This record gives sequence, C-alpha cells and structure tokens, in this order.
Amino acid sequence: MAFRLSRYLTRFISPRLIFGLDIAVSTFASVISIAVASLMFARDITLVYSISVAIVAAFGSAVGHIIFRTYRVVIRHTSIRDMLRFILSSSVKDLIFWVYMASTRSSIWYDFVLAGFDFVLTIFLLFSYRLAMIMVYDFIRGRVIDSEKLLNVFVYGTGGAASSLVTRSLNSKSYRISGFISKQNVAVGAYLLDKPVYHFDTSEAFVEMCKTKSVGGLIFVHKNDIYSEKNGLVRVCLDNGIKVLMIPSIESFVENDKVVNAGGIREVKIEDLLGREEIKLNMEAIKENFHDKVIMVTGAAGSIGSELVRQLATFGVKRIVLFDNAETPMHNLRLELDEKFPDLDFVPVIGNVVQKARLDFAFRNYRPQVVFHAAAYKHVPLMEENPCEAVMVNVAGSRNLADACIRYGVEKMVMISTDKAVNPTNIMGCTKRLAEIYVQSLGLSIESGTYQMPEGSVVDHPVTRFVTTRFGNVLGSNGSVIPRFREQIEKGGPVTVTHPDIIRFFMTIPEACRLVMEAATMTKGNQIFVFDMGKPVKIDCLARRMIKLAGLEPDKDIKIEYTGLRPGEKLYEEVLSNAETTVPTSHERIRVAKVREYGYEEAKADNLRLEELAAAVDIPSMVKLMKKIVPEFKSNNSPYEVYDH
Repeated sequence: MAFRLSRYLTRFISPRLIFGLDIAVSTFASVISIAVASLMFARDITLVYSISVAIVAAFGSAVGHIIFRTYRVVIRHTSIRDMLRFILSSSVKDLIFWVYMASTRSSIWYDFVLAGFDFVLTIFLLFSYRLAMIMVYDFIRGRVIDSEKLLNVFVYGTGGAASSLVTRSLNSKSYRISGFISKQNVAVGAYLLDKPVYHFDTSEAFVEMCKTKSVGGLIFVHKNDIYSEKNGLVRVCLDNGIKVLMIPSIESFVENDKVVNAGGIREVKIEDLLGREEIKLNMEAIKENFHDKVIMVTGAAGSIGSELVRQLATFGVKRIVLFDNAETPMHNLRLELDEKFPDLDFVPVIGNVVQKARLDFAFRNYRPQVVFHAAAYKHVPLMEENPCEAVMVNVAGSRNLADACIRYGVEKMVMISTDKAVNPTNIMGCTKRLAEIYVQSLGLSIESGTYQMPEGSVVDHPVTRFVTTRFGNVLGSNGSVIPRFREQIEKGGPVTVTHPDIIRFFMTIPEACRLVMEAATMTKGNQIFVFDMGKPVKIDCLARRMIKLAGLEPDKDIKIEYTGLRPGEKLYEEVLSNAETTVPTSHERIRVAKVREYGYEEAKADNLRLEELAAAVDIPSMVKLMKKIVPEFKSNNSPYEVYDH
C-alpha cells in the first residue's frame, strides 16, 4: 500500500482539477469581497445581485487563468516566479469585474475598495490552497518514504544548480537531501531552500557531521568539482564508506538535439575522477573545417574511430565513409547511426588497410576529402607475440592509405598515433613510429617538390597535407585496463595489476577525439601533434580507488594481485609534451613534436622491405631492421632484447 501511495504522490494533479479549483477559489474571494465592501458602505445585498457577482467573477477568473495558464503550474514546484502569473490572471479578472460593477452605477469609492480587496484576497487564497496542498503532500510522502529508507545526502556547493537539485529530488525514491556543504564560511544557521548550509574546516569535521546527521552520500552537481576534490572530499568519502554521487551533464543525455536518457543522480565512476576540466576548443572553426565534406574514417568501428564518427556526424558533413574489417562492431555502429543520426549519409565498407585493391575501391567510389586513420593493432603483449601482423597493418597498411590519399587528391590525412611511439620498448610502439616516419617523410617530399606522382593518379600533382596526433591511453577503450578492472571487481576479484609502481597517462575518448579534430583544423601540414595528457596515474591506486567506488575494501573484500610486467611493457610512459621535445601551438594542450627527419626514398625502401619480411614471417630479420631504422627502439621484458646488441 505504501508503494502504491508513493507512486500516486509522484503523479501530477490533473490540470482540469486545478483549473476548476482556481475558478472556485477566485469566485469565493469575489463573494467575500462583495460582502465586506457592502458592510463597509452599508449596502444591502440581494440574492440576484450575489448570483450575478458570482457569475461575473467566475467568468473573469476563467478568462484570466486561461490566458496565463496558471493551472499548468505544477503544484509542488510552485515558486515565487509563478506569483506573476497569478497577479496577471487576477488583474484580468478584476478588470472584467470592475467593468461590471461600474455598469451597476455604484460609487467610485465602493468600486475601488471592492476591486482592491478582491485582488488581494484572490491572490492570497490561490497561494494559500496551493501551500496547503504542498504541506499535505510532503507530510503524506514523508510518512511513506520513511518505510523506503532513503539515503540521506549532502549537496556540494550552494550555486543555482545545487539549489535546483532540491526541487528536482522531491520525488526521488532513493535520496533525501539533508543540506548543503560549502567550503566558504557561512553564517551560523544559514538556510537555502529550507535546507541548512554547513561549513567545515577539516575532513574529520566533515565525517563527524555526516555521522551526526546520518548522511551516507555526497552529491556533486558539477563535474569539475569532482575533479578538483578527487584528492580531497572524494577521497575522504571513499575512505569512510560515504557514497560519492553526481548529476550527469546535459551533454551525457542529449544527442542530436534529442533527449535520449534524462537520467538523474548516479554514482561517480572512475572515469569522472580521471577526467580534467573541460577543454576549450574552437568548435566553430572545427565545424567549418569539416562542413559539407566527404570524410573517411579507418578503424571506424573501434573506440576512437566510432567516437570520431559520432562527433563528425554533428558537423554537417556531406558523407562519412566507415572503413573497418570488424564485421560485428561495424554492424552495431551502423544500427547506432541509423537510430541517432537518421539524416546522416554514411557508407560502411568492410575492408583491411593492407588490401590495396579494397582501399582503391573506397577512394575511387566515394572520393573522400579528409581521412582519419584510426585503424591499427594496438595491444602491446599481443603484438609482441604476433610482430609480423603488427608490421603488416600498422606499417604497410598506413603506407597504403597515405599513398591512396596522394593518388586521389585527398586534402588532409590525419593519422592517430600513440605515446608508445616515443622511445618504443615494444613492437607495437615501434610500428607506430615507423608509420609516423613514412607519413612525415612523404609530406616532406611533397613540400620540397621532389615527390613524383605514381601512374594512375587521378590528380596531376600532390595536394595532401599529413598530420599525426599522439596521445596516451583512453578511458574505456576496447581492452583498456578500466573495463578489465571493473569486470574483475564484479566477479569478486582478484584485481590483477602488473606492477605496484606502474603508471600511465589517461584521457577520455571524447576529449581525445576533440583534440584530434582541433589539431586537424589548426595544422599547416606535415606535423606531429602531441597532447597534454595531464598527470600520470598510478595503476595500483587506480585499482584501489575503483574497488572503493564499488563500496568494497581493497585487500579485504577484493584482493589485488601483482602479475609482473607483460612482454614489451614498461613502468613509465614518456612525457609527451615537455618543452625539450616539443614546441607550443595556439592551443595550450596541443604541442608539435620535434623529431628526426627521414628522406622519403629511404623510408619507402625500408617500409617495403619490412613488408616483405613480415609477409615471409622472417621475424629475426624484420625486428633487426626495425631496430636499425628506429635506433631508440629498445625492447623491454621481451625476447627481442637479444637484437638490441
């Protein structure tokens, strides 16, 4: 019964009922006003006169309420701003009422007193009965909710978004707001929307306050606040079993200008703590750069490629060519695009960048103007075990794509690289560096005017500009550590960490893709852009924090096991954006790498030779050549260390 009553209370009262009540209350106010005015001026009231007054008052009230739609205001959310509607609707009613009274040829003072008293009484009664309904609603709901054991929570901050949360949470079946937390000094006994505002000086005081008020959660309304407090209140909450909650941003449930999931309060995820303050980008310039163009994305069904497609879909592009060899992910992406972007012109092409003929088919038929190259083999241990496939896809495949861009006059090719290409210690990182070398040398050859167009080209001279972007690990990508840890925690552990001291840089997928498009917009061609990845994260601390976010205790509820470094893995990734190896750009988080330059003919010959060795599965010769081309490639925890000498 309590559950049914709770559900009933969360429904809106019928607007028709409110409309009828408003007219009845307004009419009653007019009848009382007539009685009071008649007593003041010693006038007799006949039955016919009283009925005519009631009819005119009801008519005037109906007109006023219809014009200003006061009956559409949700009772339990009535605010001071709504008073204006009632004032205006009452003004309309009293104007009609006054015209009628004047037609009866009563005295001016009588009409003035009557209209004024009626105006004030009408507004008072309209608000009074609404206030009474709210009080009854809160009383009954409070009795019901007590049996549902809501979680008492504090709200972080006292701004407009924080205060609006109180109104939004009135119907929550999970949370009850007990007050606001402010880091600024507040007056003792201060209240905001009938909720107390608390200030604390130490983390111990905050924890004690939560215990005293029986508070079990803290809600953040701004994502930047979570990040700024990740080593402050967030850590205090996790260490003391207090839930950390947040309000999703509007962008998280609005896609293609449509609300797709207007979710409420949710628990904070590790991705929220690893994020950073919002990056400021020149979105207008980015949109203009890609508007009404044919875009091709290789690896379109992967983590980075699919996010690039989602963002490009909002820029008014002419067409997107999706190129990938993964059938099921491509099918899923196609279904998603059909649903979310029904007006988008996109073409899914199943193919491998190693297949020149398949690439030629896509370029010949769809003529892309901008190409994003996200297709690659990226898993370090797997590529240590399958080095020839890494060379075929990451090295030869990138060459095939770059050559196709030249032949078909593509305006710009953007290659997605990795921080592991910096002083590589594994096969995967070295193959990405080799791809960078070929693309850069090709661009330099075009700039110098020494490049010779191949036979069969559809353009007379090369016009393609090449740009490479480097960044580290992306949160939530396929095969990344966070989904793996989350899966292990759900299974009850253990959580496996390769080494207690291993650290990595992290960036969200949307953030990385936005920076990629920003770099593609600002580039003048033939540059390697590196992104500011922020501060490195210790993987062991990451695992422990994820366990605490799940409401469990590390090493007690969930064990952490150290499995040792995997083949090709190193403890510390290189800092990409230091001043010694990069130069700044107009964007504070994007820099240009200073790297060794290679001649095109030499790079092409090496690339072709590596492809021959990979096709022949001559691993020793292939790895030796890789180390010769990239002398900084020093294998770590790998059988290929023997070739370093």
